[in-house]
Formats: sequence, C-alpha cells, structure tokens
Amino acid sequence: MGTDGNHSKNHEKTDKSPRDWCAEAVARLHAGRPEEALNAAREAAAAAARDDRGEAAATGEWAHRLMSLALERLGRDADALPPAREAVRLAPGSWPARVRLATVLARLPGHADEAAGQAGLARAFAPEEPAPHALEGDLALLRGDHAHAATAYRTALATATATDPGPDPDPDPGPSSGERPGDAVRARVRVNLGLALLRWDRPRAHHDPAWPVDPRETGRARRALEVWSRQARLLAALATIGVAAAAQAADLALQAKLGGLVALALLAVLTVRQARRIRVWPLVPAMMGRDPWLGTEVVSAAVSVAAYAAWLGLTAAPGVPPWLDPVWAGLAAVAVLGWPAHAALRALAGTWRGHPVRALEQFAAADGERTARRNAGVTLWILLGRTWSVLAPLACAAMAVEPRAALAAVAVPYPLLRCYRRARHGGEDGWLRAAVVLLVLAAAGCAAGALLEWPAQDRTAGAAWAWRVGMAALGLVAVVFAGRAGRAWWRGGPGPWRSSLLMCDLPAGDEPSVPLGPEARQALAYARNVVLSFADPLGPRTVGAAASIGPAGELRLVAGAGAGEAVEADPRVAVFAAGPSPRRRWVEVRGVAVAAPGLLRVTPKQVLTGEFPGRHQRG
Repeated sequence: MGTDGNHSKNHEKTDKSPRDWCAEAVARLHAGRPEEALNAAREAAAAAARDDRGEAAATGEWAHRLMSLALERLGRDADALPPAREAVRLAPGSWPARVRLATVLARLPGHADEAAGQAGLARAFAPEEPAPHALEGDLALLRGDHAHAATAYRTALATATATDPGPDPDPDPGPSSGERPGDAVRARVRVNLGLALLRWDRPRAHHDPAWPVDPRETGRARRALEVWSRQARLLAALATIGVAAAAQAADLALQAKLGGLVALALLAVLTVRQARRIRVWPLVPAMMGRDPWLGTEVVSAAVSVAAYAAWLGLTAAPGVPPWLDPVWAGLAAVAVLGWPAHAALRALAGTWRGHPVRALEQFAAADGERTARRNAGVTLWILLGRTWSVLAPLACAAMAVEPRAALAAVAVPYPLLRCYRRARHGGEDGWLRAAVVLLVLAAAGCAAGALLEWPAQDRTAGAAWAWRVGMAALGLVAVVFAGRAGRAWWRGGPGPWRSSLLMCDLPAGDEPSVPLGPEARQALAYARNVVLSFADPLGPRTVGAAASIGPAGELRLVAGAGAGEAVEADPRVAVFAAGPSPRRRWVEVRGVAVAAPGLLRVTPKQVLTGEFPGRHQRG
C-alpha cells in the first residue's frame, strides 16, 4: 500500500510540466501558503533544468522568480536574493525578473542603488507595463522623493488603464463583480500615490537604504536617542518645578539646591547609559539630517538640560542682581515648556504637511482596497486637525480683538465636510464623526456669537451663550481626539496620526514567462531568412541575423553591425523569420534584446506564428 502511494506521487510529479508547477506555485502564493509555493517552484526549477534547449527550459526563469517571491513571503529576504539573481541570469531581458530582483534588493541594507538600477532596466524593457513604474514609485517613496514617486505612480496608472481599460472597481466587490486583475493594480497604486501626495515618511525615515549597515542597528540608535530626549526633558522639567516649589520655603532652600544637583547627576547617568547603547555614532549626524524631527528632539532636549543647569546656577548664586530675573524666569520656562512646545510644533507641522484633499481623492478611487479605507480615515483626522488649527486661533482672535471676524468661521469646516462625505467609509469611525459634528458646532457657535454681537456692539446674553457653546465645542474636539488616540494606544490599533498610514506592496513579479512554442521553434529552425528590427536615432531599422535557441530557452542572434549599440539605447526589438519550412510557417518574436559577447540574447514578450497561403489559397 505504501509503495503504491509513493509510486502514484512520483508519477504525478513526472506528469506535471514545469509550467504546471509554476502555475501551482502562483495559486499557492495567492492562497497565502508560501511554504507549499516554494516546494512547487523548486519542482518547476528542477524540471526546467532537466530540459536541454527545450520549451520547458524557458520556464526556469519563472520558477526562480517564484522561489524568490515565496522566500520573501516567508521573511527570508537574504535567501530570496540568489534565486532572483539566477532568474536574471537565465533571462537577462525579462522585465519581471528585473522587477523581482529590484524588490529583493530594496529590502536588503546597502543595495538601494542597485535596486534603483534594476528598476530602471525593468522600465526600459517594458515601458508599457505598470509594474516597473509602480516599483520606481515605491523606491522613490521609501527614500522620501515624493515628487518623483507621484510622477511614477501617475505613469503606472496611465499604463494600467491603457493595457486594461475600464472603470475602477465598486466598493466591496463581490464574487460576481467580475473584478479584473488590473483593477487591483490600479487600486494599490492609488493608495501609494495618496501617500506621496501626503508626503508620507516611511517608519525608518532616519535610515538611508544605501547604508551598508543593518537597519536594526540604526533603529537601536534612534530609540536610544529618543529615550534619552524624553527622559532628559521630563527630568529637567520636574526638577525645575520641584526646586522652585521647595525654594519658596526658607527652611528648604538648601535642600532644594541639593536636590537640583542630584537631578543633574542623574541626568549624567542617564546620558551615559543611553550613549552606551549606540554603536553607530559616525552615522548619528546623518540620521538626524535624514529625520529632522529626530534632530530637533535631541537638540531641544540638550537645550532644556542646558537651560536647567544655567537656571540652577543662578538659583544657587548669592546676590543675583534684579536685572537677571527675566533671564532666570526665561531659563525656567525653557526647561519646563520645552517638551510640550516641541510636541505641539511637531503635531502642527505634521498636520499641515502634504495635500490631504488630493490624497483623499486617490483613496476614495481605491475604496475597494482595505488599506485605502484605513488611510482615508487617518487623512480625515489630519484634515480635521488642520481645520481645528485654523478655527481655534480665529475664534480666540475674534473674541479678543474683532468679533465680526468670527463670521468667517462658517466657511472653515467646508473642505472637511466635503471630504468627509466623499470618503464613503469615514463614517465607520464614531470618534471622527463626533469630532466633525463638534467642529461644525464650534464654527456655528462662534459665527452666531459674532452675528448677535454685531448690531448691538455689545455682548448680549444670547451672544455670550453662543460664544460659550462655540469655544466649548472647540475644546471638546481636542478631548475627542485625545480619547481616540488613547483608545488606539490602549488597544494597539491604528491611531489618528500620520504613523498609522500604510503603504501597499507592489508589484510581486509572478508574471508568467513567454516561451518559444514548438511551432515557433520549427519555423526558426527551417527559416531561410531571419530579420532583426530595432530602433536607432534615425528611425526603425532592419538587419539580417542568424538565430539559434539558447540553453535557457531564449532566442540568440548574431546580427549585423550597429545592432548591439542600438539595443543599448532601446532594447525592444522584433525578430521575423520565414523560409521553406514544411508548412511554410513564419514567426515573429517581439521581445527585449541584451547584448552579450558576440551575440544578442532576446527574451520573448510576445510570440506570433502563422502560415503563408499556398497556391490553392490564392485569389
């Protein structure tokens, strides 16, 4: 029984062709079973290697790409690199192989430049495909080049629409919606385009992918700097408040000064402790340059500590002249308010960075993608914060200076309301809905207070109540935001802040290879004339060539003079072969040519075959 079972399994393996194994690997990848997909891809690669110059040999490149993709899905990025390089070696003109290699290189430290070069080759090989453009956009977005990323994503959308025209999918497409593969591609590209418009920063903004250092090392250094900054600012603020409070009592003045010195000693201990955790000190200035907020956090902490030390020195010095009192008070304010001032400035800068309205348009167009819904909700919170930051100063200035200016508050929430209605799934967040309602109530209350106060030129009881309602609603918006943020922090879910934005992974590089079929091989074998067509600076050009099939199943040509230089500029070529074959067949191979010593290696993108009409078919 066991022997028969093993025999049937071996028979099943021998019956499957390499392309069948690759198709099974793709299905398992899409089903979320990368381990099984890896086994199927290995079977395909082994079967393709056994084929000597046959049709199955061309499947080896596809099989190695799938091996690389499965290893990447398993989290084995370093192991995914060798099969990706082998795929490029087998088919140097394959744009999916270049895409796969660039994707793997982008995940490994110190390979960012090579990844960009491979992505550029993929785009040159297949400018009509959206995947190479999307990959270039991803690489630009990861290195913070938002303008280049947006341009690449728009090009990817244009090419995806040209190759697969049709409307974007409806929200929540069901099983019978007939969703096309191009719809998912466009949706994910739109998500990343929205991030580029928002000027999104990747989670490791401090790390340059081109650095030959493990990102975990720079991550540890960043955490050490952030922890030191928080601890130093908090300790400086608490020590300042404690020393000032204790110094108010005459009998505790000496104890207050001693306590201040103890706080300084503790600051020194904290500094040494965190400094020992940083192993990449030469990269720290570059890290702070790449992530300006990390730099400002460290600098502000150092300023707070210096201000506290100077303030403590003035406090302990006997006989300080009165003209130094403002300096003494200013130093105390810097030590105490440094942290909240930095946090408020960072929140305000994040709120006003990018183009949230334009980003929401892209997220709404990709509404069927779950990541788009999440990003749309975060973007609405960003837009709400922007609206609040305009409305709050306007209301305060109107109350203090000119009440009639509050009439403009009616128009402030309009962009937020318009975007909230367009984001179809924004209503799923009850906290956001409550904050939007309160913000509209705040604008209406302030405008009503100004309107009631205007004719009488005095604040009546009705005007006073309207102002109170408006200002209370403004304060409640901040309370709702704090509650939503606290809930997200407690549950470990996405919060109403920019760091909750997510990027879509695109592309995968699992596209099937294009083999030279039996009819194409027969036509090439019996062809009397082989013509290579390519582009040069003067226009289309054709030259004669001699053709053969390489070990990896690609087409090899020995072409006339000038062909090698021309394909360096534009590698897209077409090969036409015809002759007195038994069935008078012709073949046209459209593909990508890569110059090798003494010949051109053509990787097919499309293979067309046909038969010339005989005498009985004429006229």
